[in-house]
Amino acid sequence: MTIKFSVFYPTGEDTTFDQDYYRDKHVPLAVETWGVEKFEIDKGINGPHEAAVHFYFDSQDALNAALGNPGTGAVMEDVANYTNITPTTQISEVV
Repeated sequence: MTIKFSVFYPTGEDTTFDQDYYRDKHVPLAVETWGVEKFEIDKGINGPHEAAVHFYFDSQDALNAALGNPGTGAVMEDVANYTNITPTTQISEVV
């Protein structure tokens, strides 16, 4: 079973989002911290989200272990470096 952990950044009035920082620094930090091998970044063009990222894990336990990594705090603190948007998350089973 493959588990997908998605993080969405909704568009809104007075929101800021630095796509370059997100792509070049934040997502690589998360990938390294969580040991992710497969991920995808979406740059919103038309729709309800400015951006999204999807991290793939072999199981729910693997996702839980990744999120429990002590470095997760640094990943969360880094959000302020590229956006003022409060992200939403979704965990999905890829079927």
